[in-house]
Amino acid sequence: MSDRYDAIVLGVGGTGSATVAHLAERGVDVLGLERYDVPRGYGSSRGIARSFRLADAEEPASVPLVRRAEELWADLEADHDRQLLYRTGSIDAGPPDDPLVDGAARAFEEHDLEYERLSSAALSERYPAYQLPDDYEAIYQPDGGYLVPEECLVAHVNRAHQAGATIRARERVVDWRPLEDGGVRVETDRDTYEADRLVVTAGAWTARFVEPLADVLVPEREVLARFQPEEPAHFEPDRFPVWSLQVPEGRFYGFPVHGVPGFTVGRYHHHREEAVDPDAFEREPTQADERLLRDFAERYFPAVAGPTMRLETCLFANTPDERFVLDTHPDHPQVVVGAGFSGHGFTFAPVVGEILADLAVDGETDREIEPFSIDRF
Repeated sequence: MSDRYDAIVLGVGGTGSATVAHLAERGVDVLGLERYDVPRGYGSSRGIARSFRLADAEEPASVPLVRRAEELWADLEADHDRQLLYRTGSIDAGPPDDPLVDGAARAFEEHDLEYERLSSAALSERYPAYQLPDDYEAIYQPDGGYLVPEECLVAHVNRAHQAGATIRARERVVDWRPLEDGGVRVETDRDTYEADRLVVTAGAWTARFVEPLADVLVPEREVLARFQPEEPAHFEPDRFPVWSLQVPEGRFYGFPVHGVPGFTVGRYHHHREEAVDPDAFEREPTQADERLLRDFAERYFPAVAGPTMRLETCLFANTPDERFVLDTHPDHPQVVVGAGFSGHGFTFAPVVGEILADLAVDGETDREIEPFSIDRF
């Protein structure tokens, strides 16, 4: 005999935990199912920090969503006993005509956000760790920063529990199917459950449960490195912004020192061009991973290319256009999908959770989500 809920959320990572919390606070009898631990899973919402930037150069129209996310993060932090969002400012740097630099500037201007455009020399004068080509430029925005992902997830789960949600970790969803009454039945490796609605927020595993995304979502292995800086005090959160840098070797990003020793460096998208099976890939970082990130640091941040402190892997789930998928299933309107966050979704987690809750409860949302439709592919 299966249990019946108003809604089931498949995947309780950054977005899933926010969705469960929003649903529970609306009085929805909701079950969250997570195949790994809560927190500390193997998906995209693990690790020490995630960037918070008020504009994506790739998606200037996302600023209103970021602004709403900013409000929701502040509300969540006020209800939690630890800080979630650290304001450091943000840097987007590269050749002056690069879309990263120009796109960030256009987004800030379009939405009347404060920013500065800095030459390479001015950037190095303010933040001596940078060693960029003379013709590079940077966009500095003072309200950027970083989030602590596992604390954010804990805060959302705590809020969900307080509102009456049930969350089951270490329970893997095997399959789901629609019911004749318009609901769904979800089978796990432990039990079977039914619900009126299903929300799929399964990260790199989403395509296994949403057939229209089977040839769209690409799980990708990513690695972050932390290197010991020569002068650690220069890289404290109050002295060094989060950053994103476009160079001939690709686009890289990172954070100041936080939580554990070392300055963080990662390659944004296509770390080593590895599309993977999320259940069968190299989770342990390799010397090749380390070398790729160290070569970058030695060239552009030589003062932080000291001994390696930490290497860690995570998974991205990329779409061809690097835009999210926020929509209902084209064949099953009782199923809502939040996926394809392409390495830049954590900032949006609380507002995405709000949108997915809207779709699950009301079948629609007041937010502008047409660019994130599932049928655009």
